[in-house]
Amino acid sequence: MNKNWNRREFLQRASAATMAALAAGSPVSNLLSACKPGSNSKADTVILLWMAGGMAHTETFDPKKFTPYETGIEGNRVLSTFRSVPTILDGIHFSEGLQSIGNVMDKGTLIRSYVAADMGHILHSRHQYHWHTCYEPPQTVAAPHIGSWIAKELGPKNPVIPAFIDIGQRFTVGEAEELKAFHTAGFLGNEFGPFFIPDPTQGLDSVRPPVGMDVKRFERRNQLYNELINNSPVGEFGSDYQRESLKRSMEQAYALLNSPESKAFDLSTEPKESYNIYNTGKFGLGCLLARRLTEQGARFISVTTEYEPFKGWDTHENGNTRLVEMKRQIDGPIAQLVKDLDKQGLLDRTMIVLASEFSRDMMVEGRPDQKVQEQVAQPDILTDMKFYGMHRHFTDGCSMLMFGGGVKKGFVYGKTADERPCKTIENPIKIDQVHQTIYHALGIAEDTQYEVEKRPFYTTPDGKGKAVLDLLA
Repeated sequence: MNKNWNRREFLQRASAATMAALAAGSPVSNLLSACKPGSNSKADTVILLWMAGGMAHTETFDPKKFTPYETGIEGNRVLSTFRSVPTILDGIHFSEGLQSIGNVMDKGTLIRSYVAADMGHILHSRHQYHWHTCYEPPQTVAAPHIGSWIAKELGPKNPVIPAFIDIGQRFTVGEAEELKAFHTAGFLGNEFGPFFIPDPTQGLDSVRPPVGMDVKRFERRNQLYNELINNSPVGEFGSDYQRESLKRSMEQAYALLNSPESKAFDLSTEPKESYNIYNTGKFGLGCLLARRLTEQGARFISVTTEYEPFKGWDTHENGNTRLVEMKRQIDGPIAQLVKDLDKQGLLDRTMIVLASEFSRDMMVEGRPDQKVQEQVAQPDILTDMKFYGMHRHFTDGCSMLMFGGGVKKGFVYGKTADERPCKTIENPIKIDQVHQTIYHALGIAEDTQYEVEKRPFYTTPDGKGKAVLDLLA
């Protein structure tokens, strides 16, 4: 496979795969699956907390030696730009600013050894595609998002709540088309795709007619929409399966509109004290919405800090000052989400996963033995505060958190080196293992597959992914 696809080639291949998925017939399931989905499961629901843009492990959940800023300091000396603070786990420290999450780590597992794929030139959209689908782009088949696999295999917990809900990502910002490439159910069909809520404060708008449109007019528009499907690319080029799948997705949305469960999308009904804890911005309120939707029976929910080039975790400069704000946005809401679900007795069957596409380092781009083209100007000697932080893409050691859903409590898995390069040195874990661990907890068989274009397509490439059972209780 070409390791140096640029954005244009990536989009061309992704678009071709999408059209191929539309033209394909109904995916044929494997009748010889090892077990019935959901049997012997440890979890019913998954919440993915996506730190979009590349969260530096040494600045968050795997801090190293702190070196304060001073003009003229050698960049290679700086491993962490924040002091480390103790967590509730003996001997385990987090980076300053994440104390609230540190105080709930007795309810979850810390992974310090995720290794991102070597795909040549590092692009955020390609690594995000890989993380969310488990397949390296581009593919000749439109690969489903992990949330779509789960929606397909387990179905909705509550028939009126979409099985897969995506909160916080807009497609009107940079790299929008690349992001769309993996926010899809692929060949599984639209009914298993994400229900988008770009802004959690406007979640109720997603389940009611637009302003100025009464319900009867909305019903007529829904009927017209079904007619338009036949004249759309899906109608013109799609298979019967794809057309019916799209219609079912609209029927589900219409059922939600008229259900009492739609009130879960209205954050104005949340008690003020609780709302204020979560109200650190879009991401924090996304966590609140995720909790409310979990209470109503959502199956898979993704909440993102949102990927927009050079913003958020995409720290190409001013890494230290930018991360002060990013930590403020995530620390309280994530900890409160864990505590609220635990208090309600829902955490045991709800798996929360916090992850990012890769990590960051001040000096190394890629990994020590596989360096790639540098994308950030980072001087050897720091002469300006804007250079103080982790600005280059680092793939050889990343942190993840997991809570609930059968995950071990108060457990630490893997280790990275304490000196640069701060790479994984114990128990490396890769994306197919992460996905298969989640599927295993949900009771989805590791050999789950569908026949597409006359060949099997598995949840992990060639069906070779293996669950890391050490992470599960």
